[in-house]
Formats: sequence, C-alpha cells, structure tokens
Amino acid sequence: MTNQMHAPRTPAGRAAPKKSTRAKAAARTPAEVARLVGFYRQMLLIRRFEERTARSYTQALIGGYCHLNLGEEAAVVGLLSALSPTDYLFTNYREHGYAIIRGIDPNRVMAELYGRTDGVSKGWGGSMHMFDRGHRLLGGYGIVGGQVPLATGAALAIDYRGGNEIVMCTMGDGTANIGAFHESLNIAALWKLPIVYVIINNRLGMGTSVERSSAEPELFRRATSYRMESSRVDGLDPIAVADASAHAVATARDGHPYLLEVVSERLRGHSVVDPAKYRTEAEVAQLREHDPVVTFGARLVREGVLDADALAAIELEVTARVDEAAAFAESSPAPDVATLFDYNYASAVPNDSRRLPGEPLFEPEPLPDPGEAT
Repeated sequence: MTNQMHAPRTPAGRAAPKKSTRAKAAARTPAEVARLVGFYRQMLLIRRFEERTARSYTQALIGGYCHLNLGEEAAVVGLLSALSPTDYLFTNYREHGYAIIRGIDPNRVMAELYGRTDGVSKGWGGSMHMFDRGHRLLGGYGIVGGQVPLATGAALAIDYRGGNEIVMCTMGDGTANIGAFHESLNIAALWKLPIVYVIINNRLGMGTSVERSSAEPELFRRATSYRMESSRVDGLDPIAVADASAHAVATARDGHPYLLEVVSERLRGHSVVDPAKYRTEAEVAQLREHDPVVTFGARLVREGVLDADALAAIELEVTARVDEAAAFAESSPAPDVATLFDYNYASAVPNDSRRLPGEPLFEPEPLPDPGEAT
C-alpha cells in the first residue's frame, strides 16, 4: 500500500528539472494558466512576508520564538490547494505561510506576530500559536508533535458525526520519531479516520540531519507498519505537491488515512536566531540553486506562461501587499494589561486567580504605625 514517487536525482538530491518548451503554454487552458500563476503569486507572497518578518524581528517589533517558511513555499501552496474550505488544518510552529494560504488576511497574521489586538489570535498566540476557527486553522503548536494526537481526535469527531470533511496535519521530520506520531497513525489506520498526515522533511531536525536521527530516513515508509497508503514527493515543485496532496486528500475523504512525505528545504536556520553554522558553503550554494520560488518563476517563463514583465508586476503587487501588512501591524494597538487573564478558560471557573506577576496571593496585613506605642 506504499508507493514512492520515483524521479531522477541530481547530485544535490533533488529531482532533475523536466525539459519543457513554450509549446506547453499554448496547450494549457486559461484555468490551468491561472492556477500556475496563482501558485507563483502565493509562493512569492509567503517569501516576501517571511523576509519582512525576519526584518521586523531584528527591529524588535516581533518577540519570542519565530520560525519561517523560507524554502517551503512550494510545499505550503501545493498542500493547501487540495483542501476545501470546510476541511481542517493542524500544523506546527512554522505556520505563517499556512495561515496566509488558508485565506487569513496577511494583515491579521502580521499583527499577530507583532502581538497586537488585531492579530489572528488577538495577540495571544504570536508566531507559534495562531488559531482561526472560521478558516478551520486549529493551530499552531509549539510542542513538537503536540498537534498530531489532537488532529487525530478531530478526524475521529468527523467520523463519529458522519461528516465529509478531512483533517490535514503537517509536521516536521523530527516528529516522526516521537511516540505520539506512531500511536496516532495506528489509531487512524485501525479506525479508518479521514486524515492526511504530512511530514515536511527539510532534512534537518534543528541542526541534526534525518540520516543521523532516523534509522529509516525515507520517512513515508513508516506507514507500512500500519498498512497505510503513503508516498513521497519533491517539495520544491508546487505542481507535484498539489497532485500528491489531491490524491492524499481524496483517499482520506474516502475513509482511509494517508501519510505524505514532502521533501523540502529550509533556506535559513531553524529559527530566526539560528545562524545555521552546521551547513557548509557547498550546501548553502545548493540551497540557493534549488530555491523553489526562483526556479518555479523561471520555469513559468521558460514554458511561456509568464514573461519578465509579468514577473516584475507580481513582485510589485506582492511587495506592496506585505508593506501594507507591516504598516497595519505596527499601527494596531497593543493589548491592555487588564486583559492579561482573558481567555484563560472557555467559561467561568471558581477561584480563577487574576493576580499579575509579583502580586501576593493574599492582601498583606497593614504595617503598624511606627509612632504608636507597642
């Protein structure tokens, strides 16, 4: 039940680019052309948004932990293209691109990064904990693999209610080594839950390579232990990812869980404060050579879908959109300290403490007047 998408490999470990001509563009329908251009525009939006995020972090406009989707743009866009608006998405702390492509206003995403009240989670979540029930993005989880059992539970709820939605749960390659991953896949296979598990394999768990941390580095093969269909796809090609995602989603909607491994890249360190000194100069050069945004744009020009002027126009449009998001976030008000304990619980809880940091548990007894006789 397991299959691998075979492709010739380059020395860098990537699928060799397919030869194409401008004749392909003439054979495409307007809808197909619009889809390809839309993929490129979305990928570029993630790229420029994340670059602006990195800049804002260095300016101390964003605090806390911050992990970027730089290098994973094709994976994000391709994966989410297969979801319907009623499907559910769970992801990890590297989530900004997922929130935007899921349809959440980039203004609100940037405001959340800034910790402002107009953010997706009103400034409570920050970079790692975005949540938007309307768009069915149910997190954003900072604990490695914390989303996997919850996503499995959501799939169980859908099955229990007889719904037609599916759950997509994305995770990093390191998550495939934790117990909850295997427990969740086992339950999903036993109960035939409508869920797609997606491993975004950027080949590094923080600074440790997959080969040094996983006895079976082809992570999609782990599904065989649970008789679950699985496949592996080149995560630098949004079209290939979209096709693989569509198959995985259709399989899950038919009542069979699926494991999809998307082999991608991480262009920078694990987080914005990681200088990635564990990479050699040769590895960095290879990353630049296989940059998914640049290579996909060049592919569209080569195949006659776009020309240089069209690429430049999209660049201007996207840059202006990101500038707008940054301006919106900076002008959004910061939360009032009086709201610090809002949303602790869904409903009122007896004895819920509302103390601010440093405040005593009980009001202290008044000190005696020094002038009074003892």
